[in-house]
Amino acid sequence: MGQDLKEKRKEISAACLGILLLGMIIQAASWIKGDTLVFPGVPRILAAFFRLLGEGRTWQQIGVTMGHLALTMAVSTSAGVALGLAQGLSSFVRRILRPLMVFLRAIPMIVLTVIIMVMTAYDRVPVTASSLILIPMISEAACEGCRRIEPELVDVYRMNSSLNLQVLSRVYLPLMGGYLRQAWFNAAGMGIRMVVTTEYLVQTRNSLGKAVFTSGYFFEYDEIYAYALIMILLVLALSELPKILARAVQTSGKRI
Repeated sequence: MGQDLKEKRKEISAACLGILLLGMIIQAASWIKGDTLVFPGVPRILAAFFRLLGEGRTWQQIGVTMGHLALTMAVSTSAGVALGLAQGLSSFVRRILRPLMVFLRAIPMIVLTVIIMVMTAYDRVPVTASSLILIPMISEAACEGCRRIEPELVDVYRMNSSLNLQVLSRVYLPLMGGYLRQAWFNAAGMGIRMVVTTEYLVQTRNSLGKAVFTSGYFFEYDEIYAYALIMILLVLALSELPKILARAVQTSGKRI
């Protein structure tokens, strides 16, 4: 217990020092460049940050972006798990889908976004483009988790049943849980960055991407950094908070 408390204190101290270092770098860039318009000082950025958080419009923009992210995660998780299971269960399917997965992992997001902008309505681009980028990440984790399942455990269900939806939900998915959780956390953090980028490119109304574009258009760089800080906090909340909660639940379970 004492060791865990010391480790937590070290993590918190390191995080605080990292934030302080980031603030010092931004402030130093402002001094070196001598351009407070492009590199506003930390006090101006923090003032813009708290001002934006106090505006209802900012929360509406966060809501629109988080809605896009929720749809993206739902689509990419469903498709990624399905494709990953198919690849994990069949080497033939894995060989067929490998070029497609490599293509989606390798293609620059800007190129994929432009292609999708031509093919579909602009309001669908953030979810469609982001989902296509995230599907290989989740699919690879699902495939690896499926292939890592002990053959003896698979033989147990084969003695009583053929492969069906119940077996997939009660045998395969729980045993793949560790791989899927890690991939989901990583995909959620990456997903919000991609959603905001695509929103910026297609000018999605009332979104964080549109807000960043507007701030840049009017040379309000303090707001750009403030929006960046908001997005960093959202990424941390999506990728780190679930891990902290999971560790807390495990710790409480051990105590009981």
